[in-house]
Amino acid sequence: MPGEAQAQTYVHLFEWRWPDVARECETFLGPKGYTAVQVSPPNEHISGSEWWGRYQPVSYKLDSRGGSRAQFIDMVQRCNAAGVAIYADLVINHTAAGTGGTGSGGSTWSNRRHPMFSPQDYHSPICSITNYRDASNVQNCDLVGLPDLNTGSSAVQQTIANYVNDLTAIGVKGFRIDAAKHMSAGDISGIRGRFTGSPYVFLEVIDLGGEAVTASQYFGLGTVTEFKYSANIGTQFKTGQLKNLNAFGESWGFMGGDKAVVFTDNHDNQRGHGAGGANVLTYKDGSLYTLANVFMLGWPYGYPQVMSSYAFSNGDMGPPGSNVHNGSSVDCFGGTWQCEHRRQAIANMVTFRKATQGAPVSRWWDNGNNQVAFARTGKGFVVINREGGTLSRTFATGLPAGTYCNIITGDFVNNACTGSTVTVDASGNAAFNVPGMTAAAIHINAKGTGGGGGYTKTYPQVYFRGTANNWGAAAMTLVANNTWRTTATFGATTTERFKFDIYGDWTLNFGDTQRDGIAESGGGDIPVSQAGTYTVTFNDSTLAYTAQRDSGGGTGTVAVTFTCNNGTTVAGQSVYVAGSLSALGTWAPASAIKLTPTSYPTWTGTVTLPASTAVQWKCLKRNEADATQGLQWQGGANNALTTPASGTASASASF
Repeated sequence: MPGEAQAQTYVHLFEWRWPDVARECETFLGPKGYTAVQVSPPNEHISGSEWWGRYQPVSYKLDSRGGSRAQFIDMVQRCNAAGVAIYADLVINHTAAGTGGTGSGGSTWSNRRHPMFSPQDYHSPICSITNYRDASNVQNCDLVGLPDLNTGSSAVQQTIANYVNDLTAIGVKGFRIDAAKHMSAGDISGIRGRFTGSPYVFLEVIDLGGEAVTASQYFGLGTVTEFKYSANIGTQFKTGQLKNLNAFGESWGFMGGDKAVVFTDNHDNQRGHGAGGANVLTYKDGSLYTLANVFMLGWPYGYPQVMSSYAFSNGDMGPPGSNVHNGSSVDCFGGTWQCEHRRQAIANMVTFRKATQGAPVSRWWDNGNNQVAFARTGKGFVVINREGGTLSRTFATGLPAGTYCNIITGDFVNNACTGSTVTVDASGNAAFNVPGMTAAAIHINAKGTGGGGGYTKTYPQVYFRGTANNWGAAAMTLVANNTWRTTATFGATTTERFKFDIYGDWTLNFGDTQRDGIAESGGGDIPVSQAGTYTVTFNDSTLAYTAQRDSGGGTGTVAVTFTCNNGTTVAGQSVYVAGSLSALGTWAPASAIKLTPTSYPTWTGTVTLPASTAVQWKCLKRNEADATQGLQWQGGANNALTTPASGTASASASF
């Protein structure tokens, strides 16, 4: 079984500028429960647009592509206030390669001559790394032309420590030591012994076996990157079988979970550097990448890092020139900043990891291929479907009875879920319906009413079906004990009718053959004699129903323009509007009205609605081809408007 895991999750906001990081801490990372954010090296570096320029130090002055010293300090203070620690990437093995120039902060430099170092501070004689089976060659020679500092020198150690201690005094809580395997453990220990305070330290050591320098040599200095984790999880999700992951961890030859920092990808190996090769999953792998991160965050091994990238077409390409945050909107999921950490499934699994801390894996199930499920004993349950068809199965979750939020499809807010729910019965069993290439996850800290206000109910959900919504399955709302309600607008034909469906698949449905106001299982369609908007209720205990025509509706129509702001989407996903009228799909995502990105990420569309009619509505995101995929509703209460007697109207909301 896997080794000890940490409850926390940190994110690497790769090449984000300091003002954007600060804003992200306040608006997203803190509220979502991310413990920390790793930022790119804050020190002055060589000029140029390539990302790797950040890893070629010119000086230890805090003036980089990320921003100025003042902006860095502001970021650290604001993130700390939001409960999010800053981890700074330390590049202390070497300095900039090349003959010289002017750095990002205006400092001049030449080879082995920098504001903080002179030629005597480097290893001599100069040599290049050529043999990874020779520790001395690996740790005392230049790495791909980067001048190798003599980190065994007390003067060099103190200079590095002064830089680190400055960052600590500012409020930085942790450090990633880049290229740690190219410094001896003794040298790093000497540097760390000069640190003030007790910052968290983790070290980049690529150890795939067969080399003189091993990860275990650094265990006494901090946690260590486990690159084998990334390579293997990528292999299983890309070309392997998920059934193989039932003991993922130390039994695979990984280091102990309490010593490991893990990730699906990082800034190096997503570009083909480091380890993993073609098997490394990246943002370019779409839902496959999301599922791998769901597994990583649900599985108790190591301290997980979530990667947040920018789009790149070659391995040298630097970051976009645009800001991530622009007022109330974010530039994510398009052709620039990828913001994988904001994908709903990934972000919400951060809270799953916290909620299930200390709970071992149990109740493992697989179908012998790429559908798996497992419990985090007594605290959570995960189902992953890496196949094309829907996984429909009842699992013994071992969780207390109740209604749980499926955090993969929605947020748990104010004791209710904005997405789908899962009902666990008194025996701990729960029925899951997980579409292909998606997942489901529930945990004890997202157990509430599912939007039902704490009311009792016979069935987990009741759906309205009828001519008003082209017989689609529209979820009704639980508004009182056993009482479900929705609204529907019927036309003027003589064939308008409806029924109630329990599971959304017609296997258990109710109509009214007797026309006595009491529904029967498998009964006939319930007719509607007059055109108009109706409030429909159904009692799932007594089977009594009502269909009350609204008296205030006018006979005309009006054009209503809907606007949904901050509708950032991924490829294949669009923004829609849905609501209480049939013209708005009667809350069914499959029948929702698609909007147009008139000024992305702002979406608009005009819908013809009945005049003088009360309407409830919301924005939603969904996959254009499959309404069950990528579904995300606007948070909070329903939006409301009353259409005018004539003319036009407009309404807007934001994600």
